[in-house]
Amino acid sequence: MGDEAVRLSMLGRMLRRRWRFFVVVAVLGALLGACVWLLLPTRYQASTDVLLQGTRTSDELVTETQVAMSSVVLDRTAAALGWHPTRGELQRQATAALGDGNVLTIKGTADSPERAQQLTDQVAREYVSYATELANYTTDASARMFREQREALRQEVTKVNDRITELQAATERGAAPESPRIRAELQDLRTALTQAMTKLDEANSGAGPANVVIMGQAERPSHRAGLSLLELAAGGALLAFVLGVFGHLASARADRRLRVESDIAAALGSPVLATVDVPEASPGDDRATAESTDQPAGQQRWKPLGKRLLLGREPWYEVPLPIAGDEPSRDIRYRRALARLRDAEAGPPTSLVLVPDDNAAAHSAADRLARLAEADGRYPALTVAEVAAARPTVPDGAGTVLVVLSLGTRTAWELVGVVEACADAGRQIVGAVVAYRTRPAGRPADTIGAPPGDVLAGSS
Repeated sequence: MGDEAVRLSMLGRMLRRRWRFFVVVAVLGALLGACVWLLLPTRYQASTDVLLQGTRTSDELVTETQVAMSSVVLDRTAAALGWHPTRGELQRQATAALGDGNVLTIKGTADSPERAQQLTDQVAREYVSYATELANYTTDASARMFREQREALRQEVTKVNDRITELQAATERGAAPESPRIRAELQDLRTALTQAMTKLDEANSGAGPANVVIMGQAERPSHRAGLSLLELAAGGALLAFVLGVFGHLASARADRRLRVESDIAAALGSPVLATVDVPEASPGDDRATAESTDQPAGQQRWKPLGKRLLLGREPWYEVPLPIAGDEPSRDIRYRRALARLRDAEAGPPTSLVLVPDDNAAAHSAADRLARLAEADGRYPALTVAEVAAARPTVPDGAGTVLVVLSLGTRTAWELVGVVEACADAGRQIVGAVVAYRTRPAGRPADTIGAPPGDVLAGSS
């Protein structure tokens, strides 16, 4: 695709033409997810709630969570359980988290439902026991402090009452000039007495410990913890599908074969003289396929069957093949190509036609050009020669060279290699003929290939 942006129409074309591939990939991903579910260790999880009674701040709630997972609680739990796990194992298997309100949720994970239930209940019991011990110890210290504070407040109240009595007595003796000052001092003393009584009440209300209560026994789990078999299979299928889509897009962007006539002309350093049509079911396709290997043609047809079913014959992002014209119209195109070839020659006539060794459509077009030139009589015979993509070799000679190829079969560097091979052989490329594959009128548009105006430049 080159640098072309990915569009929804492009993704729709990918799904239409590669749906078999994506179905197979999704099935394999689902099977892989099922295998992961089978290989994962069996784990069951149970949970129970503990109510923290009383008014507590957020810091105190966080502290209770840490107390529930403290080493004392875990060590006591490990000692009480029948299979005697270690503290490190319980740190991975037991968790405590704050829920709504003053509710602490304790969860336990084990390899069986029974152990998960026992672990959760035992951690909850040990936490309540340890929290009660801490509360009782704190209550004893708070009680002593409360008694001391209450005695100090009682003494302060006594002093205030004595001072109020003195001021009232002074007022009764008739100290009129000092009456405003005495009334103000009495008001201050009453305020101080009210504050002292409030502190005494607050200390009395906070002296009692807050309770910690288990809200119920943990239920025995009936399903495995974590993702289920269906969820893992669906996730594996989705992941495989997404990877398949990105793989298609990445491979398309990485392919730099030329699909525009102007790019081919620039790489060869010579113009494109003409374009010709090659029906997809032409005899040249079968002959070229049979000659490309030493194996029988029947075996060659069976070998790529799986690839054709899954990936098709050509890249997915090109538009469908155009409908082939009739035989007379194709002959006109080939004769025009020969005429333009004669007009382009400035030296010796062209005697060699080069075609890629793996391009059956170009080989069919070159053969037809050679037959028409021989039947014409006004043009010397053309010799068709194949050239490889890697280290191309061109026969020595005195005439010029005509290159016949299809769009999307060669990169720019491969065509530059052909030009250098022609220069080494003492030949010059006079031009190129582009062969377009077409499909019969009655055949569905299920194959790939199109004129350069309908494809993406620099794509594969």
